[in-house]
Amino acid sequence: MYRRFLNDNDYLGVITKEALFQMIRNNTERFIQAEESAEISIVEYLSENYEIECELYKGKYIAEYNRQITYPVGVHVYFEDRIYEVIRSISGYKAPSDIDYWIEHIDINLAPENVENYSQFKTYYPDDIVIYNGVMYICQFENGFKFGNIRIPMVNGWLETNYTQWQPIDYSLWEVVKFEGDFFTLLSLDSFDNNLNPVESDNWGAIADYDPEYNEYELSEHEYVVYKGKVFYPETDVNADEPQAGINLSLHDPRNYNLKKHMVRLSIYELTKLISPNNVSIARIRDYEDSMKWLADASKLKINPQIPRKLAGDKKPVTDWQMATFQSDYDPYKNPWMV
Repeated sequence: MYRRFLNDNDYLGVITKEALFQMIRNNTERFIQAEESAEISIVEYLSENYEIECELYKGKYIAEYNRQITYPVGVHVYFEDRIYEVIRSISGYKAPSDIDYWIEHIDINLAPENVENYSQFKTYYPDDIVIYNGVMYICQFENGFKFGNIRIPMVNGWLETNYTQWQPIDYSLWEVVKFEGDFFTLLSLDSFDNNLNPVESDNWGAIADYDPEYNEYELSEHEYVVYKGKVFYPETDVNADEPQAGINLSLHDPRNYNLKKHMVRLSIYELTKLISPNNVSIARIRDYEDSMKWLADASKLKINPQIPRKLAGDKKPVTDWQMATFQSDYDPYKNPWMV
């Protein structure tokens, strides 16, 4: 699946929203077609001398905010159609677990540097091995992003509580029982009649199923939920942090401005070609030609596109042999022929 470097809002600096959506005619696949063509041109021109792939990844791997995921400081997310930088860690919600998805793994024949780090955006299967916080873990049960069941190794905010089948006997406050397939907890001892079952008595309260959309679970030994036929209560804060601009998010776009500007121009040109190849406006043709000239000049090191250079084995930028005799220094600012 193609990951987009651009987003729909990037086009609005060049074209109106109405004109853009008339152009794609409610077919968002056109964005992907156009952006793939634009990206191919950019990579063809710049891949020899610049870390263009890394720069493109900065935009391709900005994901939509997801309440399941815990975001560390410094990462970028799409939130309400805008790109934000996380300035305070944002915790995702923690669902109860009735099994151990990960266990610590020791293998003296396996070097830690040969093991991939755990990622919340990946999907894992039994016997997959990862490193998390410097410790090696092995997967016991499938989990991960594609399953909609993200399980960070050794992170579980819930504890299981014991219950019994209801009987007409005395119970203590907050005891949990099961009656006719449902779970109940004793809320009050006022006028308690142990001969009345939990459905007939007002002293008992039904325990609801765990709901990942609910975000106000209290940190209490009596905040019971039912998950996969078992009863749990939280031992830590299990709610997701609310993303808020200025509190834990700050507007910031990490993408290279030059790349974004020229990729938008090339993509719009490709979009117009998809609709009417023989009726492309002069403005679109001129923007396309300007961007292609920028790519050609950047590829020949005539300009500085503000993209990190590729390094050779000697840790110096890769230089085309045809240009080497004219280059007096690897610092582009010390070469007068560079614009």
